Formats: sequence, C-alpha cells, structure tokens
Amino acid sequence: MGRLASRARSTQLAVRWEYLTVALAAGEGVVALLSGVLAGSVALVAFGADSVIEMLSGFVVLGQLLALTSSRARRRVSEHQSHRILALLFFALAIYVTLSVAWALLGAHHPRENAWGLAVSVVSAVAMPALAWAKRASARHLSAHGLASLARLVLADAAETALCSLLALSTLIGVSLAWARWWWADPVASLVVVYFALREGREAWECAAD
Repeated sequence: MGRLASRARSTQLAVRWEYLTVALAAGEGVVALLSGVLAGSVALVAFGADSVIEMLSGFVVLGQLLALTSSRARRRVSEHQSHRILALLFFALAIYVTLSVAWALLGAHHPRENAWGLAVSVVSAVAMPALAWAKRASARHLSAHGLASLARLVLADAAETALCSLLALSTLIGVSLAWARWWWADPVASLVVVYFALREGREAWECAAD
C-alpha cells in the first residue's frame, strides 16, 4: 500500500510540473511572438515558436500522466506515439529556425529594440532550468516506481524545457548585440538551438522504437 501511495504522489507531482510548464510556456510564447513580430527579431520569433512547441509537449506528457489509470498495454502504445510526437516537434523547430535564419541573413533584416523581448528572455533563462531539473527528478521517481517508459517521456519533455532556457539565453545575447548594431547576431543566436533540437528529436524517436 505504501508503494502505491508513493507512486501516486510521484505521478501527482509530475502532473503539477506539467501544468506549470503549459502555463509558463503559453505566457512566454505570447510575449515572445508578439514582441518578435513588432521588433522584426528572428531570435524572438524563434523563441516564441519554441515556447509553443514546449506547451504542446507539456500537453502530450500531461495527457499521459492523467491517463495513468488506464491499462498498461494501452498506455505503452500511446507513450510510443507520444515519443514520436515529441520527436516531430523537435524536428519542426530545427527546420523553422534554420529557414528563419537564412531568410533574415539573406535579406539583411535589422531588428528593432524591444524591452518586452529582453524581459521574457531573462525570466525564461532563470525559471526554465529550475523547471527542467524538477522534471528530471520527477522522471527518476516515476522510473523507480516501475514507470520507465513514462519516465523517458517526462525526460524528453524536460529536455524541451532545458532547450527553451538555452534558446532564451541565446536570444538574450543576440537581441542585446543587435541593439549594439550587430544586426546579424540576432538570427545567428537562434542557430544554437538547431543542434540540440535535432539531437533531442533523434533521441525521442529512438525511444519510440524501443
């Protein structure tokens, strides 16, 4: 009975982290996208797009956690599908960022100053690493209670959260340098996420094949 109660607490904690992820990513995405469009900043728009993907990732994992009471066989098939969804989201982000950077560099687009974009980047760079760490800890607890496949799904989502914090930092640097008249730093800063998005997407896809 104690093991079942501990497992339930681990699941409930993971659910809370995913609700927080969805809420933060939604707010982050709205501010970053709006400020990015207004400022003509590729880095901010890419950051906003990543926030939307993070929100969708949170919904995918949240759905799995809330369906934990269903049969193990059905849940396992669904988890494999969820891994594939996360992988496709990572790949979509990498493609979008690459195309956006190419468009900005070829067109020599100069972003304008935007205080809201800087503010949301700072908040994300501080908050998201802590959230990613909490979700990794939650995944370890789920794995310890015999939910290894679900734990890997939470870990993939934690990777997306960590990726969001990395993109927030690169966005902050790029936008700041663009203010110093190094306009090309804004789109180039977005490239840092492409490698990690492809890597995490490949790992999520391999998890779906296991």
